[in-house]
Amino acid sequence: MNTDLVLVDKPRPQVALVTLNRPERMNSMAFDLMLPLRAAIEEIKHDNSVRAVVLTGAGRGFCSGADQKAAGALPHLDGLTAPTKALRSMEVLDEVILSFRRLNQPIIAAVNGPAIGGGLCLALAADIRVASDEAYFRAAGINNGLTASELGLSYLLPRAVGTSRAFEMMLTGGDIDAQQAERIGLVSHCVAADRLLDYCYDIAERIATFSRPGIELTKRTLWSGLDASSLEGHMQAEGLGQLYIRLLTDNFEEAVAARTEGRPAVFRDQR
Repeated sequence: MNTDLVLVDKPRPQVALVTLNRPERMNSMAFDLMLPLRAAIEEIKHDNSVRAVVLTGAGRGFCSGADQKAAGALPHLDGLTAPTKALRSMEVLDEVILSFRRLNQPIIAAVNGPAIGGGLCLALAADIRVASDEAYFRAAGINNGLTASELGLSYLLPRAVGTSRAFEMMLTGGDIDAQQAERIGLVSHCVAADRLLDYCYDIAERIATFSRPGIELTKRTLWSGLDASSLEGHMQAEGLGQLYIRLLTDNFEEAVAARTEGRPAVFRDQR
């Protein structure tokens, strides 16, 4: 793996910055890039010094989706037929998307430029999305004579923007600019390009001030809520999470005391 294609930095305490570093190809999803991205996310998952992650792209683009000129190569494909190679290739890309959801820490997509096709899927797989005013979004599969459904897009997009807008984006292949993306809820905020990373770092640092199990359980219950078959069952899962932290830590008492004393809370996540 070429680890130079995915850069990991720690620009602020407890915050990791992951940068897709293939700017000459608009950070397209060649396997040379996706394999180290999957490895980087897995490594960060077990780095307990990191409380939140920011993902962005180098250069002018966030991620332009599938690389139609140089897709790169996967290991361990010798002796396989073309259909099996295709299945293994799709599995690698699926695992990248799923790794965002499985990451212990919240991940913030700092969408600095075009997020097209699979790049839109990467952004949607993040927990929070912030766009620069130079970003735009496109569900590109339909433009290429294919289905627009890929890498969880037909699952994630309707949950982010509602069914009508998701159908329109995926069936027309049109572009959504950053301001419109903010209006329809595809991103939380649209900010000036030169403020994008600092804005995301500020969100990440705020997250890092809270209880670690509180943040991790909140992320898990938010994602599981998208899959919930009933409100009642999901409410029970939420309640158990609250009880878990309430009984095993003194965070609630610390929060009450901090408000009373007019100071920031310092959570220890244990009694």
